Amino acid sequence: MPGWLPRAMVLALALYACFRLGSWAFDQLIGLLTNVLIAFFLALAIEPAVSRMSGRGMRRGLATSLVFLGVLIIGVGFVVLLGSMLAGQIVDMVDEFPKYIDSVINWANQTFRTDLSRVEVQDSLLHSDWLQRYVQNSATGVLDVSTTVIGGLFRLLTIFLFSFYFAADGPRLRRALCSVLPPARQAEVLRAWEIAVDKTGGYIYSRGLMALISGVAHYVLLMILGVPYAPALAVWVGLVSQFIPTIGTYLAGALPMLIAFTVDPWYALWVLGFVVVYQQFENYVLQPKLTSKTVDIHPAVAFGSVVAGTALLGAVGALIAIPAIATLQAFLGAYVKRYDVTDDPRVHGGRRTRRGDPLFLRMRRGLGGRVGAAGSGRSGETGTGDSGTGRATAVRSGTAGSGTAGSANGAPDAAVPRSPAG
Repeated sequence: MPGWLPRAMVLALALYACFRLGSWAFDQLIGLLTNVLIAFFLALAIEPAVSRMSGRGMRRGLATSLVFLGVLIIGVGFVVLLGSMLAGQIVDMVDEFPKYIDSVINWANQTFRTDLSRVEVQDSLLHSDWLQRYVQNSATGVLDVSTTVIGGLFRLLTIFLFSFYFAADGPRLRRALCSVLPPARQAEVLRAWEIAVDKTGGYIYSRGLMALISGVAHYVLLMILGVPYAPALAVWVGLVSQFIPTIGTYLAGALPMLIAFTVDPWYALWVLGFVVVYQQFENYVLQPKLTSKTVDIHPAVAFGSVVAGTALLGAVGALIAIPAIATLQAFLGAYVKRYDVTDDPRVHGGRRTRRGDPLFLRMRRGLGGRVGAAGSGRSGETGTGDSGTGRATAVRSGTAGSGTAGSANGAPDAAVPRSPAG
C-alpha cells in the first residue's frame, strides 16, 4: 500500500465530515439567515431617513427609534383597519347566512322539483359525520395555529431588532468591515453600500408614493359607488398592489370586488374595470416617472427577479428581489465600460438594404465573384464553348495559322493574336 493513501483517505473523510457538518448547520440556521437578510434590507431602506435626521444633530439611535415608531404605527393602523373591516363583514355574512340558504333552497326546489326546507338542511348538516370530523380537526389544530402565530411574532421581533442594530450602528458596522480590507477594496465596499442604500431606499419610497396615489384613487371610486369600508379597502389596495410585485394589483383588487359584489354585482364589474385601467396608467405613465431615477430596471428583468426570488426564499424573496437586482445592476454599471452605439438603422429595429450601401455592394460583388468562379469551373469541366475552350482554340489557331480564333467569354477576335502567315 502506498504511504500517501492512508493520509488521503483520512483527508477525504475529514472533508466529507466538514461538508456534512456545514450542511447541517446551514439547514438549522437558514431561518436566522433569512431574518438577517430581511433586516439588512429594511435597515438599508430606512438609512436615508435616519442619516438625514442624524445629520441635523439628532442622535442616531433616537432617529432610528423614531423611524421604527412611525413604521410600527402605520403597520398597526393597517392591521386594525383591515381587522375591523373583516370582522364587520363576517358578522354581516353570518347574519345574512339564513337568507342565503333560503335563496339556494328555493332555487333548488324550482329547478330540480324537490321539496327541501331549511330546517332539514340544517339538521342534516349538524348531524353529518364530516362536520364532526372537521370540528375535531379544528380543535386539534388550534394549538398549531397558536404556535404559528407565536413563531411569527418572534420572527417579526427578531427582524426588527436586527434591522434596528444595522441602522443605528451603520457607521460602526462599515468601519468594522473596512478595517479588514485594503484601501482600494474599502472604496469599492463603501461605493457598493452607498448604491445599495440609494436603490433600496428609492424603491421603498417610490413604492410608498405609488401606494398613496393608488389608495386615494380607489378610495374615491369606492366612495362614489357606496361600497362599505372604503378607507380600509383603499389602504389594502395601496399597500398590497405596490409591495407584492407583478400580480399585486389584481390580488389587491379581489377583496374590493368581493365587497362590492355584496352591494351590487354591477359594482364588482366597475371595480374590475377601474383596476385594469389604473394598472395600465400606473405601468405606462406613473411608474416610469417615479422610478426612473431610483429603480431603473427592465420589466422583464423585474419579473424574472421576482420569480427567482420566490423560488429561493418564497414571499421574502419576492419582496427583496427587485431592490437586490437594482443594486447589482447599478454596481455592475459603475464598473462595466460602455461605448457609443453606432448610428445604424438596425439598432432602432430597421433594416439596411439600400442599393448604395457599402455593405450591400460588398455582398453583391462577393456573390457575383462566387457565381463567376463557379461558372468558370463548370465550363472548364464540360468544355462547351466557354472561356477555357476559347483559350485552347485560340492557341491552336495561332499555331496552325488559322484566320480566326474564339476568345475567352465571347471577346472580339482581335483580342487573339494572329499568325504572321495568315
